[in-house]
Amino acid sequence: MTARTFDNIRNFSIVAHIDHGKSTLADRLIQTTGALSAREMTEQVLDNMDIERERGITIKAQTVRLNYLAQDGKTYILNLMDTPGHVDFAYEVSRSLAACEGSLLVVDASQGVEAQTLANVYQAIDANHEIVPVLNKIDLPAADPDRIKEQIEEVIGIDASEAVPVSAKSGLNIEGVLEAIVTKLPPPKGDPDAPLKALLVDSWYDAYLGVVVLVRIIDGTMKKGQTIKMMGTNASYGLDRVGVFSPKMQELAQLGPGEVGFFTASIKEVADTRVGDTITDDRKPTAQALPGFKPVQPVVFCGLFPVDAAEFENLRAAMGRLRLNDASFSYEMESSAALGFGFRCGFLGLLHLEIIQERLEREFNLDLISTAPSVVYHLNLRDGSKIELHNPADMPDVMKIETIEEPWIRATILTPDEYLGSVLKLCQERRGVQIDLNYVGKRAMVVYDLPLNEVVFDFYDRLKSISKGYASFDYHISDYREGDLVKMSVLVNAEPVDALSMLVHRDRAEGRGRAMCEKLKELIPPHMFQIPVQAAIGGKIIARETIRALRKDVTAKCYGGDASRKRKLLDKQKEGKKRMRQFGKVDIPQEAFIAALKMDS
Repeated sequence: MTARTFDNIRNFSIVAHIDHGKSTLADRLIQTTGALSAREMTEQVLDNMDIERERGITIKAQTVRLNYLAQDGKTYILNLMDTPGHVDFAYEVSRSLAACEGSLLVVDASQGVEAQTLANVYQAIDANHEIVPVLNKIDLPAADPDRIKEQIEEVIGIDASEAVPVSAKSGLNIEGVLEAIVTKLPPPKGDPDAPLKALLVDSWYDAYLGVVVLVRIIDGTMKKGQTIKMMGTNASYGLDRVGVFSPKMQELAQLGPGEVGFFTASIKEVADTRVGDTITDDRKPTAQALPGFKPVQPVVFCGLFPVDAAEFENLRAAMGRLRLNDASFSYEMESSAALGFGFRCGFLGLLHLEIIQERLEREFNLDLISTAPSVVYHLNLRDGSKIELHNPADMPDVMKIETIEEPWIRATILTPDEYLGSVLKLCQERRGVQIDLNYVGKRAMVVYDLPLNEVVFDFYDRLKSISKGYASFDYHISDYREGDLVKMSVLVNAEPVDALSMLVHRDRAEGRGRAMCEKLKELIPPHMFQIPVQAAIGGKIIARETIRALRKDVTAKCYGGDASRKRKLLDKQKEGKKRMRQFGKVDIPQEAFIAALKMDS
C-alpha cells in the first residue's frame, strides 16, 4: 500500500491581515464557481454570526467545497478555508492550516505587508505550505502593486513576481486566482486502502444534529454507518451522516483521502471532540496518531457578574451554551462581596473577551458587569510550591511569597516613520525592552518584549490613536519573568472592595492608585458622613481622597438667643456623624463599579 496523489483535489486556506479582503475573496470564489445562485449569495457568505457581519471580522474559520472547471478541461475539487485575521483567533488559523497543503496570501495593494500578515504567513510556512501571493484592491487609486511585490519579497522572503492582481470587491481577475490554485498548489497525498486516519479540525453544536465535526481525511475512507474511534478520548461512535459544505450541507456516501468534510454521530457535547484529535476505524485502527495541536491556553482572565443577582442561573446556562461552540472559552464560578455571584472567565485576548461578552448580552438578553481584566501570574511560595494566580483577590499573604512571575510577550509593530517616536515612547512607558528595529520600505518594524499585563488594558487603543490608525500590532506569549509586583487594594470607608483590587508593578502603583481614588470620589454619591477612599499596598496607604458628608442644617429652628444653643446642636450632630461613620454602610452604586473598572480601558 503506497500513498497516491489525488490530482483533482486542492486544499487551501486564505491568510491575511485584518481587513485585507479574505472573506470578500472567498465570496467571489464561491460566486465564480457557481456554488451558490445569485439569489442565495450574500455579503460575507461564510461569516454566519451576526456579530461577524456587523464588525466585518471573521471569528470562526469556515470551510467550503467548490467544483471548478479549469482551462485544461479537468474538473477540480477545491476545499477552501477562510481564516480569521485577528491575533486573538490565531489558534483558528493554525487548525485550518493543518488541514491544507497551500495558502493564498492576500495583501492589500495599497497598505502592503502588516504585522498580522507576517504572523499568519509564518504559520503557513511552518506548516510546509506552498504560498501563492494575491494582491487585492488593485482598483484603488492608492494601489501600487510593484512596490508591494518588492515589499513581500523583502519582508517575507517569498517570490512575488507572479503574484495575482485582483479586486475581490468588483470580481476582477478571480479566474486568475482559481487557475493559480489549480496550477501552483500541490495536490494531497493519501492511501485509500490504509486504515482510516483523519484529523479533527473543528466542531460545533447544532440544535438538530448534535455535534457537527469537521475533518480532513489523511488515509482510508469514512463511510456512513461506520463505527469510528477518537484516539484522544478513546470514545467510539456510529456515523449518522457524512458530507461536505458547498456552502450548504450536502450528504455523501463516503469521504476519501485528501477530502475535507463533516460527519455527525449523535455526539452530545463539543467537549467530547477535541480539536486536533485523530479519528480512526474502531475495528481496524491506525497504528499511529497524528501530532495534533497544543491545547488552547487562555491568557486574559476577568470576572463576569449579572447586574441583577436573580439572573445568575440564566448566566450559567448561557455560558454552558456558548462553551458548546467555543472550546477556547473557559469559566468557573466565583463570588464577590461587592458584586455577588458570577464567573471567572478565561479568554485568548481582549477582542475575544469583548465578543463573548457581547454575545452573552445579545443572544441571551443578559446585563453584565465585567471586572478589570488580569493575566495569569505564577507565584513561587517559600515552601517550594508553585501556584497560578488568576484573580488578584485570591492572592496569599505576602510573607508566604518568594517571587512573582508575570507573562511577557514578543510584539511586532509596523508603523509609518513619522509615528515611530510616539510608538517607542509608548512601549518604553509600558516597561518594554526593545529587541529589534529595522525598515520595511518607508515603514519601521519594531520588535519589543512587553509585560502582558501592561498590554491587556488599553495598549492597542493607544497605539491606534498615536499612529492615527496606521500602526499594526501582532504578538505571541514568549515566557514568564520575575517582576516586582504588588497587590493594590482599594478601601472604601476602611472596607476593602475585592472587585477593584489589582496586581501592579511597584513603580506604577501610586499613579494607578491615585487615578482610581479620584475616579471613585466622583462616582460614589455623598452619604450623611465623611467617606475616605484609599488605595493601599498591604498596610501602607499610597493614595487617598475624601467624599464630603451631606449636611443637614440643625440650627435652622434657632433664631436669636444665646450662641451656646447652636453650639450644643452642632456638637450633637458631630457625635452622631462619628457614630454613623463607625457603623454606617457605604452604598456603592453599580454604575460606579462599571465606570471604575472601565478606567483603564
